Amino acid sequence: MKVTKTNTKGLNKTFEAVIPAADFEKTVDAKIASVSKNAKIPGFRPGKAPQAMLKQKYRASVLGEALDEMLQNAAAEMISSNKLRPAVTPEINLKKFKEGEDIEFEVVVEELPEIKLGDFSKISLEKLTAEVPAEEVDKAIKYVAETRRDTEEADATKAAEKGDIAVIDFEGFVNDEAFKGGKGTDYHLELGSGSFIPGFEDQLIGHKKGDKVDVNVTFPENYHAKDLAGKAAVFKVEIKQIRVAKPVEINDEFAKSLGEESLNALRQKVTERIKADYENVSKIKLKRALLDVLDKEYKFEVPQKLVDAEYDGIVKQYEQAKKYNQLDENEKSKPEKDLLAEYKEVALRRVKLGLVLSEVGQQEKLTITPDDINKAIEAEAHKYPGQERAVFDFYLKNKQAVEALKAPAYEEKIVDHLLSKVKVEEKVVAVEQLYSFE
Repeated sequence: MKVTKTNTKGLNKTFEAVIPAADFEKTVDAKIASVSKNAKIPGFRPGKAPQAMLKQKYRASVLGEALDEMLQNAAAEMISSNKLRPAVTPEINLKKFKEGEDIEFEVVVEELPEIKLGDFSKISLEKLTAEVPAEEVDKAIKYVAETRRDTEEADATKAAEKGDIAVIDFEGFVNDEAFKGGKGTDYHLELGSGSFIPGFEDQLIGHKKGDKVDVNVTFPENYHAKDLAGKAAVFKVEIKQIRVAKPVEINDEFAKSLGEESLNALRQKVTERIKADYENVSKIKLKRALLDVLDKEYKFEVPQKLVDAEYDGIVKQYEQAKKYNQLDENEKSKPEKDLLAEYKEVALRRVKLGLVLSEVGQQEKLTITPDDINKAIEAEAHKYPGQERAVFDFYLKNKQAVEALKAPAYEEKIVDHLLSKVKVEEKVVAVEQLYSFE
């Protein structure tokens, strides 16, 4: 191979090169020889057929493989000899390929930028923290108490109210035809819980035991059963019971039912859990503040192909959310062209910061360890109180899910390392300010 011309434009380097026809023929002959070792050709023992006959029989079948191998090897040699750091797989463009003539091609390499890291100890950040208000602890304990309360059947003359449990039989119809999954017996429905189709529960309020009610509703446009989405339906409902919640007294006995020694011990446990939630939010905001500083301080050209790939991923997520009506209010309120412009900026920022963090990881020789993965799994489990065991079992049985945790866990390790280098000053604020992400 001989490089005939080199062009550089920003991070892109283009090498124009030639593979001599003679070198290519040698590679083709070698592949034919390899294939023909065990080939069965009538009238000849394996490997003894004339070269001309072998070429006629196998040349066409090995040409593509030989060409691809030589081009890939040439690209690898260019990268190695020029000490390049490709951001993505190099692009190989074949310019000329004719029988008996030199092969002309080009290799386009988009490099990673050189990033000179600064002195992180000069960065100053403010870490927002909050004390746990007593009323938040009371609210959390009250919520737990309400989820554990028993119910009792109300008098037959009682009209259903919001918060009551209606025990119902029901069957749904669309265009006077019953549909699959639309029937239930002795179903306990908490009125006002929002667990049924919008409007369903409201139409049972005011009714009593023994009443038969036609509930008219329309399935949401994004309903999971596509054959029902957006359609009007009638549910034939019979109210078999109205049940009301029995009040739960929050005392030491209640705390003991939750495995705690006393109400004070329960309050301490709940306070610790809320404090952990606050600390998690505080860490998220501190990380964002750090990334904002890095984004502002580091200026360099970013590989466009990496940005394009990141942007495509964001747009796919947006299209998916749009399809299933899962856009947030901010996304719904903006014209699509404005959103897409924002997503391009987001993609650029993500790639840029990813490169900075990667450089920190390499220079500081940070690596992902089994302990880091275990911490990441614990963090995931913490998101699902009461289901921690199920989360651990999921990762224990799913190696692919564990692999998916490695990249974010490594990034988190790099961020933690940086936060240990910068100056951090804590500031106690109101809970509302801590949770404000404007």
